[in-house]
Amino acid sequence: MMARHLDQGGLQVYTGAGKGKTTAALGQAWRALGAGLRVCFLQFLKGGVESSELKLAPQFGPQLTLFGGSPSAEDYQKVGQAWEVAQAALSNPDYDLVVLDEINNAIHHGLVDITEVLTALANRPAHQEVICTGRNAPTQLIEAADLVTEMQAIKHPYDEGVKARHLVAGGVVGGRI
Repeated sequence: MMARHLDQGGLQVYTGAGKGKTTAALGQAWRALGAGLRVCFLQFLKGGVESSELKLAPQFGPQLTLFGGSPSAEDYQKVGQAWEVAQAALSNPDYDLVVLDEINNAIHHGLVDITEVLTALANRPAHQEVICTGRNAPTQLIEAADLVTEMQAIKHPYDEGVKARHLVAGGVVGGRI
């Protein structure tokens, strides 16, 4: 298969208090994979939550590199290591899309320096698209972005005490979808 790249990469930011930031980024990742592009999906802080969508990741083989998954509280200490992996991905021309899932929160909590992030984004390969997700996107990142989407929670079952659900074959059980 001949290597394909985007003509011009951009920077997308998905932020806000509403549900769907990671899912939107995963949708973009699946779209890129379907087009034959290479994707690096890196999760910074997910609070021990495993998204059902990530169970598909192994089916994409070498086209998809996934870092993270279900971090625990101790993973807050590993954000520096995750940022090192992210910097390598952002300088690797083999990746067409790099998703930095929950990096906005890592920046907000002072675990990753915004100046370092902006520098890495500015120096990435020209064809590389980057998606940054998470609540609390810093103003500097929003200003640098080509596309910003704010997810707004208008109504959510959790507000009524309903636990998140997890889809499984044959039904729905407790957990997250």
